[in-house]
Amino acid sequence: MPDVPPSYKNHRYPVEIISHCVGLYFRFPLSYRETGELMLQRGVIVSYETIRRWCVKFGQAYASSLRRRRPRPGGKWHLDEVFIKINGEHKYLWRAVDADGNVLDILVQNHRDKAAARRFLRKLMKKTQTVPRVIVTGRLRSCSAAHREVMPSVEHRSHQGLNNRAENSHQPTRQREHAMKGFRSAGAAQRSLSAFSGISPHFRPGRHLMTAGRHRFELLLRFTLWNHITGADRMPATI
Repeated sequence: MPDVPPSYKNHRYPVEIISHCVGLYFRFPLSYRETGELMLQRGVIVSYETIRRWCVKFGQAYASSLRRRRPRPGGKWHLDEVFIKINGEHKYLWRAVDADGNVLDILVQNHRDKAAARRFLRKLMKKTQTVPRVIVTGRLRSCSAAHREVMPSVEHRSHQGLNNRAENSHQPTRQREHAMKGFRSAGAAQRSLSAFSGISPHFRPGRHLMTAGRHRFELLLRFTLWNHITGADRMPATI
């Protein structure tokens, strides 16, 4: 099915400014105020609250469009959980990535017990509509118990050293958490990090794996795709 860009009806600012602000916020560890300051440098006056509303309204739609264009995940999945502080309380962010480091799904939960692991595995399979060949986790026993119940036919490897792929994927989230000075609620964290995990990797094509020329070319392709899924390519540029 062809992607239909979100509707920008009744918005005073043109689509290219909206998409540019949302892209800046989710691509770099910026606050809403810092994003507004960068736009002011370009001669565009927009408040941080307006940028926040744009990110809430359009961020997930952009991320979903980008995810639909990714290749199907490979047969090896890495699962990990890390604590985050929400309104002064410790919660757990569950994350799954494939062998290439692409984020498959995230889920913010109150616990990291068997029920939480089972809930995340079921949500993951429903979203990806596939079953992996092997899953790799840390030594958390809750994952082993949930694995035996949800996907007993899938090979499970539990070793701390094998799961660096998932653990490294948490680093951009820590940067985002620091820029936001923490999260105010579990729902806000889920929405923000879900959009962030879908948009931020789009602009990180793996610089260390490419020559400078290839990296620039790949970024140009991704900028073009971003303009297409946001609808900015249908409007004359003003930035």
